[in-house]
Amino acid sequence: MRTFRSRKHTATLGAVTAVLALALTACGGDETGTKSAGPADNTATVSSSQPSTDATTTDDKKAGDAAQNTGATKTGTKTGSSGTSGGSTSGGNTSDSYAYKHPCQSGDLSVRVYPLEGSTTQHVIEVNNTGANSCGLSYFPRVSLGASKASDHSGDITPAVPGGLGGAPAYPVKPKTAAIAVIDLNPAGKGGVTWVNEMNVLADGDHMPNADTQNFELGPDVKVGDPKLGLYRSTVADAVSSMKTAGN
Repeated sequence: MRTFRSRKHTATLGAVTAVLALALTACGGDETGTKSAGPADNTATVSSSQPSTDATTTDDKKAGDAAQNTGATKTGTKTGSSGTSGGSTSGGNTSDSYAYKHPCQSGDLSVRVYPLEGSTTQHVIEVNNTGANSCGLSYFPRVSLGASKASDHSGDITPAVPGGLGGAPAYPVKPKTAAIAVIDLNPAGKGGVTWVNEMNVLADGDHMPNADTQNFELGPDVKVGDPKLGLYRSTVADAVSSMKTAGN
């Protein structure tokens, strides 16, 4: 009787042990599969998506750099060619030889007329080159003296100028410099007409149209008699000296 109970108890313990062993085996297999599958999936996702993103970014950057380089090259070429031809605002052509072949344009000039300090009859005609390149002017400005409200200017007075002209084909004016001429309305300082109240100045009578003539008011008390006009010079003093030779 004791022997039968002992066998039954032993068999029961063996069955329980077997069941526990199977359960542990099954749990151990699931845990191992989960660990190996997880990292493998993540690695595949990163390796398949990251290179694609990097390639797109790199290609876009290269394309952008290429576009910028092309634009910079085109801009540089235009600037260079403009500078070579003397049309650039920086590095323009300032040689006299260039000026001899390129007459000044009225749009590149600023003309001023004002009384010469210390004189009651002399005026300064100042022609400034506001362009980027040197340009050439006629030897002296074309000047006439008349009445501003006159309908007929055929009777306007023209000043005497120096004779025996020759030499360079034009008077060269560099950028940001002035050509200066001086006119004496009444060298003798006595007599003269009183109806003149306007001076008409054409900076270059050899190349500019009459439409580019500019008018300057002289005032109500001007007396004009045998006026004299000098050649363009770089200083007022030299312009006065030239004016004194007019008519000779």
